[in-house]
Amino acid sequence: MKNVLIGVSMLGSIFAFAQEKDSTKVEKIDEVIMNTYIKKDSDYSNKMSLKAIENPQVYSSIDKAILENQVIYTVDAAFRNIPGLQTMWTANGRAGDGGAYVNLRGFVASNSLRNGVLGSITGTIDAVNLEKVEVLKGPSGTLFGSLLTSYGGVINRVTKKPFDTFGGNVSLSGGNYDTYRASVDINTPLTKDKKLLFRLNSAYTNEGTFQTEGYRRNFAVAPSLTYNPTDRLNINFEMELFNMKSMSDQTFFFYGGDYLKKVNNVKDLNLDYKNSYLGKDLNNTGRSINFFGQVNYKISNTIKSSTNISTSSSYSDGFMPYLYFSGDDPTKMYRSDQSTRDSRKKAINFQQNFNGDFRIGNLRNRVVLGFDYLRINNDQNFYDVNGFDKVNGVSVPVPLHQPGFDYTNFNGTALQAQYDAMAGNETPYLIKSIQNNYAVYLSNVLNITDNLNVLMALRVDRFSNKPGIVNPQTLETAKSSNQTFFSPKLGIVYEVIKDKVSFFGNYQNSFKNLDYYTNTDGQMTTAVPEQANQMEGGIKTSLFNGKISSTLSYYNIKVKDVLRNTPNPKFNSAQTQDGTIVSKGLELEINAYLVKGFTAIAGFTYNDSTFTQADESVLNRRPNTSGSPYLANLYASYQFLDGKLKGLGFGVGGNYASENKIYNATDGVFSLPSYVVLNANAFYDAKKFRIGVKVDNFTNQHYWIGYTTANPQRLLNALGSVTYKF
Repeated sequence: MKNVLIGVSMLGSIFAFAQEKDSTKVEKIDEVIMNTYIKKDSDYSNKMSLKAIENPQVYSSIDKAILENQVIYTVDAAFRNIPGLQTMWTANGRAGDGGAYVNLRGFVASNSLRNGVLGSITGTIDAVNLEKVEVLKGPSGTLFGSLLTSYGGVINRVTKKPFDTFGGNVSLSGGNYDTYRASVDINTPLTKDKKLLFRLNSAYTNEGTFQTEGYRRNFAVAPSLTYNPTDRLNINFEMELFNMKSMSDQTFFFYGGDYLKKVNNVKDLNLDYKNSYLGKDLNNTGRSINFFGQVNYKISNTIKSSTNISTSSSYSDGFMPYLYFSGDDPTKMYRSDQSTRDSRKKAINFQQNFNGDFRIGNLRNRVVLGFDYLRINNDQNFYDVNGFDKVNGVSVPVPLHQPGFDYTNFNGTALQAQYDAMAGNETPYLIKSIQNNYAVYLSNVLNITDNLNVLMALRVDRFSNKPGIVNPQTLETAKSSNQTFFSPKLGIVYEVIKDKVSFFGNYQNSFKNLDYYTNTDGQMTTAVPEQANQMEGGIKTSLFNGKISSTLSYYNIKVKDVLRNTPNPKFNSAQTQDGTIVSKGLELEINAYLVKGFTAIAGFTYNDSTFTQADESVLNRRPNTSGSPYLANLYASYQFLDGKLKGLGFGVGGNYASENKIYNATDGVFSLPSYVVLNANAFYDAKKFRIGVKVDNFTNQHYWIGYTTANPQRLLNALGSVTYKF
């Protein structure tokens, strides 16, 4: 809490200084710096254009210039600049659910939105076509529904668009761990009148590992076409393909057992940080292909129409090895696999929005009326070998290895031999269903005065699910279900100083449509929708012509009818829908251009998440998917804007995360330790070329992330990049 008080004090000092100095003439900020650090207004957070200072919802955004300066080329790596966001699980490419998972406000979230509509990616998301990434905080079901959102927030990728002049760049990068990369960005008008525009972004990246085995090869291509036949009509077509061949990152699972009486922290296991405990050729191929079409039409000076259609398709085939601990002996490590074979998930999203900006009397109304249809077709096929082997991989406290044991015996050849031996006797885990969701929503921002606005919104959803799944224990077929749900939203913003300081509050709602679950009697039961309600209040500032922007907020999220796993001696997969989770906390974010050339972004968050209603094993405990209670991020950079050194810049930053309890129940607690990871970079940006270098984790910190799991993270990583601009 000391850090929170310091943050409040800083906001107070900034506010006082603004009152004294803001009336003076402010020197224009260099455009590159503006693009890098000053928070942009969002066209997506409320499906209408709102200034950050007048938006009742909290959101963070990271511009592509930050990625360039930090020599970052994936969306996942960019997340380290978002306050309150903690990476929990790296992408593995598996169809349907293989994307990266993060934590926001105590809840797990993933990448699902692209320019405000469906845009799921199950592998590593290359940032080659990224303009910026937005993270909308809190339940956002009113405008985005339940199938693409999380109670903690929404991640939205805003992509690069074609422009009306010829230009682009070619970039080459290389670093340790056998890392090399090539990327290209080409833009050109296709007609003399510049009404038809084309842009192509593409990249290929190869990455090795700091461990004994592991690799990733990513290919991304994203063409886009824009046609502007008239001043009123704009048509866009876009496609993106992400193909990833890899050996998935090492992942340890921790199940209940008496071993938890002997160890309670990943450090107690004395794992060899650099040993993958796996062999070669445990390969997986994952692919995501998305298509997008958009027609924007200006009906009048006050009404606009936007028609959007997007499709998403993911595919995977290959091995997915994992390691786990269970039972009573912490010296025993189990090695297993859950493969996919020709596994697929497809979705289509149609969305129609009408936006209006008009006055009724003296009251300004900014309205969006929308219709949304989403169809998801699951055809995911999982296979496993019921455990490859059990080895003395670790010991408490020594020795580290089983003497003379060859851990490379868990390899592609040996694993395939086990699958071949099981041919005809396999019990695959299949996820097959067709889900349809129809929705209509209406939102209005009403300016009661120039300084006071009120946002009111309501969504109605009709969800239909055809599971097509058979309970393997009772041979019962899951029944189809239909659900209707109402989701309201309310926001109030009062600008104490117009466009500079505002107080805000919001009530936000979200929900999750659940298809079915197996109850403690082994019967398939249709679940009612889970529901989350958030109350939030705080202060926003935008001072010195936007040179200093900040947000301080307190939130309280209550989720009821939570579906929980329930131990049952007869049915191992039994669940009960009786849980309640309360997640509350503080968030502070500051973006600052302090003096000419010197900029900083910083954040601090605290989250208190608790089961307030559940069985005794987890009651009044932090859920094991809630991440670390305390998170902090900081990045500071200086760039010469004049003189002989103009274009030269350098920066340093880092992230802190407190202890993360990935298993938290009465039978034991298992944690990942707190960590501080530091990064540094330097760059030289000229008219025709750019040179950049970075060193991530330059203290060589051994640290772990986890989503009920433990995943060791990369050690010191150096990378250099050269870009030619044309």
